[in-house]
Amino acid sequence: MKIIVGLGNPSDKYKKTRHNIGFDILDWYLKEPKWQENKKFNSLTYEEGGNLYIKPQTYMNKSGEAVSKALHYFKLTPKTWGLFQKKDYDLSDVLIVIHDDLDIELGKIKISENSSSAGHKGVSSIISHIKTKNFIRIRIGIKKPLTSQNIPTEKYVLSKLKAEEFENIKTAWNNLKPQIQEKTGL
Repeated sequence: MKIIVGLGNPSDKYKKTRHNIGFDILDWYLKEPKWQENKKFNSLTYEEGGNLYIKPQTYMNKSGEAVSKALHYFKLTPKTWGLFQKKDYDLSDVLIVIHDDLDIELGKIKISENSSSAGHKGVSSIISHIKTKNFIRIRIGIKKPLTSQNIPTEKYVLSKLKAEEFENIKTAWNNLKPQIQEKTGL
């Protein structure tokens, strides 16, 4: 079993924003999944092909709560010894997180493993809750163009993706699909 997490913010006002690209990629990749509310994980979930797809409903900066609950429920984290939890264990075979990345050109995709959050609040939350950064991340580029440099970052990431920008991301995904499948098993 793999747990594939798309990061974003709940609420209709965040739909199709740059920060919600993780949610959008899951919807597009899974071709109109029937998401179900899962109160145990505080997430929308969908199961297919032995994998669990998750859209945390905790807002971006608390995504780790939902991811941690799902991993513990399926016993995919190491056992704890009293109050101490093992750190830096390898989840690269079971956890994939898809999220936006301001450091990557719009429409580019990078796959990384065992890397820091680079300031991404959702990824920071996950690392903090599961006590490891050793999982796979699919980073979707949303870097500001030169014409948008004066827009504050918070406002930019919450702005809507233009149709052509989303099509560029889809094209990049399709072009990288063999590498994504090889690296992640998706």
